[in-house]
Amino acid sequence: MAMIFCALCAWIMTILLLCSVWLTVKKGVNYLYKLHQIPCHNCEYFTNDYRLKCTVHPQKACCEHAIGCVDFEPKTAACNACQKGRTWKIGKGDLQYD
Repeated sequence: MAMIFCALCAWIMTILLLCSVWLTVKKGVNYLYKLHQIPCHNCEYFTNDYRLKCTVHPQKACCEHAIGCVDFEPKTAACNACQKGRTWKIGKGDLQYD
């Protein structure tokens, strides 16, 4: 009788362990899906600098609060200096923005 009880306990603990692992993986996947909804890396105001990540909302940049940001502007170029329509003039030893 004790052997059946021990086997039953072992199976119950194995099933509970598998359920726990399944729920943890499911929570992790849902959390990663939510993190992939953060639009900061595609925003014009994202600086990619750890000291100031966003020039408009530095407190909520790159976190869950940034999902649905009202100031989101799609990035138009790889860097702000490379955007079309901007010209630079070299005059008297310094750069001038036109």
